[in-house]
Amino acid sequence: MSAEKRDFNKAAARWDEEPRRVKLAGDVARAITEEIKLTADMDILDFGCGTGLLSLNLLPEVRSVTAVDSAQGMLSVLKSKIEALELSNVRTMHLDIDKGDRLEGRFNLVTSSMTLHHIKDIKPLLGQFYNILTPGGYLALADLDLDGGMFHEDSTGVFHNGFDRKQLRQTFMDAGFEDVRDRTAASMMKPVVGGEKKEFTIFLMTGRKK
Repeated sequence: MSAEKRDFNKAAARWDEEPRRVKLAGDVARAITEEIKLTADMDILDFGCGTGLLSLNLLPEVRSVTAVDSAQGMLSVLKSKIEALELSNVRTMHLDIDKGDRLEGRFNLVTSSMTLHHIKDIKPLLGQFYNILTPGGYLALADLDLDGGMFHEDSTGVFHNGFDRKQLRQTFMDAGFEDVRDRTAASMMKPVVGGEKKEFTIFLMTGRKK
């Protein structure tokens, strides 16, 4: 784990060339739609959206998506997709909570995939998510189960080597969320140090605002 912040701008241009990432976004989107009934009047905020892989998977089911990321390079790739697909119901937002930026607006669902382990202090972020959700709105976060520090070849900007689901469920409840549930959303095979391949599991945790 490292206290440094990782520069995702450098990786943005070739981010979608990794099939594992594309598959993961599809698997997480499928898990979200199985856990939460998405409707055509819902507005979603996707936090740590990257190039919009999850955002665009969910878009057909909802009214709008606000895609938030701290890396302008990632948002530039997403903007190119939005233009190419002529989408009018996706907007991008550059926001860096490490610099004191705060989330604003009102949303029926907040999603985030594989971003939480890059956030040093999770509790204030969950508080921000709670505040921007409408009453009865949902939070759906996907991230790594405990991985022993093996998932990332470069630990720059990694503050958590995965999560203990029981502890994270309690953090959700402490933030005010009800009906907190978790399930395995996906698994990913990838090489680790030494050259062998290892399977990592990714959970989806959901909670509802009172």
